[in-house]
Amino acid sequence: MDRNDDGWEELKARRAAEAGRNGGYASFMQRLGAYIADQGILFVVTFALTYFLDFGGVENVSGEELTRDDTMGMIIALCLSWGYYALQESSAHQATFGKRMMGIVVTDMDGRRLSFGRATLRYFGKLLSGLIFLLGYLMAAFTPRKQALHDYIAGTLVVRRPD
Repeated sequence: MDRNDDGWEELKARRAAEAGRNGGYASFMQRLGAYIADQGILFVVTFALTYFLDFGGVENVSGEELTRDDTMGMIIALCLSWGYYALQESSAHQATFGKRMMGIVVTDMDGRRLSFGRATLRYFGKLLSGLIFLLGYLMAAFTPRKQALHDYIAGTLVVRRPD
């Protein structure tokens, strides 16, 4: 079967769904490794961008009043992070660079590729997962399908890549 064939996406979706049903969910440690790698990438890109654009977000972490430049730096960081996750998880790869390194992908509940809207919902659901003392993330270690709170919100699964 050719990878450009319409049936290829359907085959990948079936394989991902089967992987989930057969215990092929990504482990908490795989997800943590992917998260650390992704955050490292985002840190370097955000730091470089805010430094070269001179938004000054780095030197003002001493509790001083936020300036317009600090606010712009935070907005840029949020937009970069959102774009990084939502665009990659809704792409044909179905994974960020960190997830690809760990051999895992994000799917909907039927093993299909996410829409950009669902990937966006998943991303903003992560903010809630983190706001409650990271308990939303820790859920992935204890739930049957290894889902974090943001996966429940968006109706997604993180499974081992069906190669």
